[in-house]
Amino acid sequence: MVDLEGIKESLIKGDANKVKELVEAAVNEKTPVGDILNQGLIAGMNVVGVRFKNNEFYVPEVLIAARAMHAGMGILEPLLKESGIEPIGKVAVGTVKGDLHDIGKNLVIMMLKGGGFEVEDLGIDVPDEKFVEVAKKGTQLIGLSALLTTTMPAMKTAIEALKTAGLKDGVKVMIGGAPITQAYADEIGADGYSPDAASAVDKAKELIGAK
Repeated sequence: MVDLEGIKESLIKGDANKVKELVEAAVNEKTPVGDILNQGLIAGMNVVGVRFKNNEFYVPEVLIAARAMHAGMGILEPLLKESGIEPIGKVAVGTVKGDLHDIGKNLVIMMLKGGGFEVEDLGIDVPDEKFVEVAKKGTQLIGLSALLTTTMPAMKTAIEALKTAGLKDGVKVMIGGAPITQAYADEIGADGYSPDAASAVDKAKELIGAK
């Protein structure tokens, strides 16, 4: 009997070994890969996201759950490619130039992956040229992260660089980080702002028009 609910619950608990074992069992029983992904892994990360938003889970629990998700995704990723199941969107996320913080960025990436997105991690201290480069490759959404007030202006220059390259109309930009506000997003011409990693998934879906 395929235990998709067990995959979901084990992921919420952060039991990576159990998630891996149940995903392998589901694959061996020829369960459709999309079902394992959506009803098991993504369903579990959705619950983690809600609990994180409600302050029932904190960063350590989210990181442990994300590690469990990776254990399952390691098995599913090659099968997803084979079965032609497309991600709901392509996102690139980076911490802006001058800023070396990555915990918030990494949380957002884990949540986006858990939400069904294909995510490219651009790392930290990312120059404007790199954001321009990924926009040229057809990324639908770029996420800019900053933790320091001193690096917030780098978000503005990244958006300006996209405009100068004539790419801004073809890609959405979402920003986030401790000092960031909706007002700042409006001021620099960002398409969206997310106050936390869990909300980033909803905002990303909204920005690219995904269900």
